[in-house]
Amino acid sequence: MRRLQRILTIAIASLALPEAMMAQPLASHPRIREATALLDKWLDAQRAYQRIPGLAGAIVHDQDVIWQGASGFANVERKIPASPTTLYSICSISKLFTSISILQLRDRGLVRLDDPVGKHLPWFNIKRTHPESGEISVEGLLTHASGLPREAAFAYWSPPNFEFPTRQQIIDALSSEETLYPSETFFQYSNLGLTLAGEIVSAASGMPYADYVRANILAPLGLSDTYPEIPVQEQGRRLATGYGAWTRDGTRAALPLFTAKGIAPAAGYASSALDLARFASWQFRLLGKGGTEVLNANTLREMQRVHFVDPSWETTWGLGFSVTRGPDNKTFVGHGGSCPGFQTQLVMQVDEQVAAIAMSNAMDVNAGALARGMYDIMAPAVKAALSDSTRTIKSLDLALERYLGTYANAWGGEREVIAWEGGLAAVGLPSDTPLRGITRLRKVGDSTFRRVRTDGKLAEAWTFTVAPDGRVTALTVNYQVAARIR
Repeated sequence: MRRLQRILTIAIASLALPEAMMAQPLASHPRIREATALLDKWLDAQRAYQRIPGLAGAIVHDQDVIWQGASGFANVERKIPASPTTLYSICSISKLFTSISILQLRDRGLVRLDDPVGKHLPWFNIKRTHPESGEISVEGLLTHASGLPREAAFAYWSPPNFEFPTRQQIIDALSSEETLYPSETFFQYSNLGLTLAGEIVSAASGMPYADYVRANILAPLGLSDTYPEIPVQEQGRRLATGYGAWTRDGTRAALPLFTAKGIAPAAGYASSALDLARFASWQFRLLGKGGTEVLNANTLREMQRVHFVDPSWETTWGLGFSVTRGPDNKTFVGHGGSCPGFQTQLVMQVDEQVAAIAMSNAMDVNAGALARGMYDIMAPAVKAALSDSTRTIKSLDLALERYLGTYANAWGGEREVIAWEGGLAAVGLPSDTPLRGITRLRKVGDSTFRRVRTDGKLAEAWTFTVAPDGRVTALTVNYQVAARIR
């Protein structure tokens, strides 16, 4: 089975893209090729060891998809392979499309961010526990600072059926709920809040929410694989089957297909890795060139700036966008999605124009960690390739390629020997932080290498066993022998 999965992964990763999305010069650079090879192996190992049914993803640099790949199955029972064009529920990434719609209407003069929600929704009659704090505003909805509860008054995240309410049910039940906090005081993530934002889109535009998004965002950007409602017609075809969490008895059950109904503006969309790649490229294009394609460039910049900081200083949020600061002082924007059977993530580093998209069809996957791992592997390679206009960075010596492969690890997992920065290296898989675990090797004799310490000095020997026919069959480190398994 592992061999079958690997063949599928390699085949899918080579799928052709439309000409406008190709990245031949950058993708062919030696550093990019090294990084994509590691990315394929890392993603497949994460899926296999975490028993994830299927993963798919893409890496974007500006207007180019420089990596696309997948591992495992969109449907385990029918052995339908995952691919970068597989459709997944993207759940809360839906909120970005709703937020962009609000800002479009703001720029047209139909909505103000300081408008009270009740100005657009006369039926907005939730009980105000802190009326002295002022009106709940449209901006409060987008920044999750409204004081509203997290959910509408229904158990839609509960198994076994995950039954979401209709729009009318949400309206009818609103008076039974009450606010949690004074407005503009604390961060409280709220699906109810972004659901109300979707209702404002419909009220202000005079169009049904889904029709507005299709006409004003999806169609102009060519996002033909992004749906404001789960495309039930694709069940058993392009739409992945969602699976529950890995249980104590070692099983993972397929979940029934859900539709978010009235919660769709907050959590109802489906998309593919490649369509989210196009979505990211549009943002890089707009921010880089300016203009008014779908949205004013300055409006997008406004959305991706911090507009609310929780008093704890642990959460910062833009207008619809998550805005975070990494340990390297880089700012990342995007959003994650968690729905019954699915975990997805879109993360963008705007200054570098690099985006990572991770999509999975299981509930217990840390898609955020996957997307950041993808970024960590690829972003340094992109930087190196862009600065190497004369192609002075070389590929791995052909004579060393025979050592590349997967070696058993008696302590669990695998040791992958890879090409890295023009030389040979090794990394333990699976790993949440693969880049930190790379061990560089330097050749010192026939099939013998030495580990290179961080200070450049040489450490213990790594010796490969070579069969009479030239095949590398094992790796010995500290007298311990690891068989080559792939």
